[in-house]
Amino acid sequence: MDAAAFPPENVAALLRWYVDHGLDETIGEEAVDRFALPPPAAAQVPGAPPSNAIAPTPVRPPTPPPAVRAPVPLESPQLVEDARELARRCATIAELEEAVRAFEGCALKRTAKNTVFADGVAGAPLMIVGEAPGADEDRLGKPFVGVSGQLLDRMFAALGMSRERDLYITNILFWRPPGNRTPTLAEQAVCLAFTRRHIELARPKLVVLAGGTSAKAMLDTTEGIMRLRGKWATVKLDDGTEMPAMPTFHPAYLLRTPASKRQSWLDLLAIDKKLGELGVKVSS
Repeated sequence: MDAAAFPPENVAALLRWYVDHGLDETIGEEAVDRFALPPPAAAQVPGAPPSNAIAPTPVRPPTPPPAVRAPVPLESPQLVEDARELARRCATIAELEEAVRAFEGCALKRTAKNTVFADGVAGAPLMIVGEAPGADEDRLGKPFVGVSGQLLDRMFAALGMSRERDLYITNILFWRPPGNRTPTLAEQAVCLAFTRRHIELARPKLVVLAGGTSAKAMLDTTEGIMRLRGKWATVKLDDGTEMPAMPTFHPAYLLRTPASKRQSWLDLLAIDKKLGELGVKVSS
């Protein structure tokens, strides 16, 4: 193959395209049947050594270490700074939404159908921050509108709350990752610049972090949701604001693991108690 036909910049662009579309591993060009039986053993020739004799191990020259290659930059760190500066200049939620919809610095936007910004009542006492839009959210342009969103509505309805009156809902990502894959750290960093400003402008009394990706990103921790859920934490924003946050399971996880609903109910009770302590009255 002529190496001149594939200059380094073309290879880097191809790798970026693969990662943007969720391709993170390579396989062989030919299919391998892992269930095929091994070929029959050859017949024993008289006078020949037994077939189960151990053959001497051939001496092979040491394998040279692989060449060290510089990592391919998938997204420039400058994009994160651009997003932060753009978010800082937004004085209202309407301005922020307009800025997010016009922003072209996140590769996820090129594969998504819609920008999914928020739903519910801006300025509501409780703000829910999920992970990323799914297929239904991408199609309709609103967060938590699929099956998991219906479960979310029922969960907070048990506390006498609704998204039409008491909740403001968003995600840390505004565009659906291809195939619902876990967003990369670069994608999270770009969108978090807007999400953190989103919380500053919405000014909720407390924040619910739905799912491990949301909790780890907003709390800047590597601990998983199993350790984080049910424990009050503090979200520290860029303007110096600090507000209580409750990490809890994502509704999609509860649909897959119904036995965990009991733990989520305890989280909801803690949220309801905290709202009461903050002077928020929820009307049924």
